[in-house]
Amino acid sequence: MSNSIFVKLGQNPAGYNQTESKLITYIKAKPAEAATGTIREMAEETGVSTASISRFVKKIGFASYRDFSVALASYNQRKPPVDLFGEIEDADDTAAITKKVFAGAQNALSMTIDNLSAEKLDQAVKWLTSAKRVGFFGIGGSSIAAFDAYHKFLRTPIDVISHPDYDIQLMQAVKLTPQDTAVVISHSGRNEDTLFVAQKLKDNQVPFIAITSFADSPLAQMADLVFLSLAEEINFRSESMSSLVAQLTIIDTLFTLAGSKLPTQTQHVVDTMRDVIESTRLH
Repeated sequence: MSNSIFVKLGQNPAGYNQTESKLITYIKAKPAEAATGTIREMAEETGVSTASISRFVKKIGFASYRDFSVALASYNQRKPPVDLFGEIEDADDTAAITKKVFAGAQNALSMTIDNLSAEKLDQAVKWLTSAKRVGFFGIGGSSIAAFDAYHKFLRTPIDVISHPDYDIQLMQAVKLTPQDTAVVISHSGRNEDTLFVAQKLKDNQVPFIAITSFADSPLAQMADLVFLSLAEEINFRSESMSSLVAQLTIIDTLFTLAGSKLPTQTQHVVDTMRDVIESTRLH
């Protein structure tokens, strides 16, 4: 939870009122003071009432102000120096930029794993391994993650489908049944085409898993299970680019867990595919 505080504060800015936006600005500008100070001290610094601050920390997922300050303090202790994965500066050389890009990806993975629930992963794997068929759906950049999932799960005995073309995705979605499972991937969770696919899945009562970066997005609200791929945005590299790394790792986790539930069958498929692919190579 601690690593995702600043991601949560940056999500859905339209969902915060003027008072809450003032608190967010203060917390981002003075994270150490916000972590160590009392609720009254924050009230004095921001001009916001203690009651409003208390409601705000509950809105972003904390039971109390104390829980919020403890999590923020933990984040401050664990985070790398700001210049390690912060904005790319004109004076940065190749080595500095490379470190920032890699650190940004590592930070996305760290924030994402903090929000992963073993219980939800177990439920997702149960659906995936017991489904008659599994469909992977994603539009635009998310189609990369969807096809990666398809490519990985082909190595299991699970019957999987996916396609980069939107019209074909729609046709695949309407053919799925309640005995199937779908995985819908969207960074924003607000893409209209993706939501239309999701609605068709809901109409057919297909249980579906969403991988998205925004817990309050329409896609997350529609899904039966949600996995959040979290990242912070910097110049040149949008949060969607870093969250793709997290999306791929969530998919790899689901694939590995599914394979571990069906070890013999999966190993047989992997060996058969390896032999076929090897036969196509020159020796």
